[in-house]
Amino acid sequence: MSQNRQFLVFSGTNTRYLAEKICAELGCPLGNLVITRFADGEFAVSYEESIRGRDVFLVQSTFPNSDNLMELLLMIDAAKRASARTINAVIPYFGWARQDRKDKPRVSIGAKLVADMLSVAGIHRLITMDLHADQEQGFFDIPVDHLYASSVMLPYIQSLNLENLVIATPDVGGSKRASTYSKFLQCPLVLCNKTRRRPNEVAQMQIIGDVQDANVILLDDIVDTGGTITKAAELMMENGANSVRAIASHCIMSAPASERIEKSPLTEMVFTDSIPYRGTCKKVKQLSVAELIASTISRVVNNESISDQYLI
Repeated sequence: MSQNRQFLVFSGTNTRYLAEKICAELGCPLGNLVITRFADGEFAVSYEESIRGRDVFLVQSTFPNSDNLMELLLMIDAAKRASARTINAVIPYFGWARQDRKDKPRVSIGAKLVADMLSVAGIHRLITMDLHADQEQGFFDIPVDHLYASSVMLPYIQSLNLENLVIATPDVGGSKRASTYSKFLQCPLVLCNKTRRRPNEVAQMQIIGDVQDANVILLDDIVDTGGTITKAAELMMENGANSVRAIASHCIMSAPASERIEKSPLTEMVFTDSIPYRGTCKKVKQLSVAELIASTISRVVNNESISDQYLI
């Protein structure tokens, strides 16, 4: 498939590191795309090869800042105007996904707005991973291939060969994900109940379950400032855990997350490479999802099912 070039893969600026890995797995070159930047911050997108009648896959996570989303929208628009056959947005990390509902009066639903912008720009399919809420797939009127980081995380957990393993979640919102992991690994589940004073600030947290003499793995979808995950780790150790590791899909790691994790009792903090980690914390480890995404692209191009990629 890569030899006859029926499909082409392109990347935005900040996700090129992952797009290159995906292309290596697919055995195809990364497409030639130029982004011209102007002095006032505006930029323009240009495809430097013909994409007429091709299936194009645009790899771009929309992690901060907003330039990443704007780049992707311009890439989509340029592909539409260049007569691409299909335009497939590959967004390993879907930004604004935490704004998925009206949780108080007079607020925006950012995830739905971004979904509408992508649809109006002209995508035919979305490939993404570990949305903050599964129901956000319903924000789109196009096919959504929702991948799960469990495909790479579960084999890693199993490779640790931990005795007295306990799966935990730092808040009840992640209980469904944690429950699925615990059932697959056939180990106990522990929940943390937290309350917040304001965004990114945890007021208090309590453990629901027993972690005495356990090797705990905390699961989350994202780590932003690291306040919740490190507080949960401290609480686990205070309640008798032998060790605590944390696993999360998306490595946002805003300041002061790296410092917090370095000073925390966490043995390690494991992410996928949906977002690049540019900090210096020695406890951070990233597992690549390039093979998972490349396999999904190949299956989409060949009209094959992707369901057997899911471990859970």
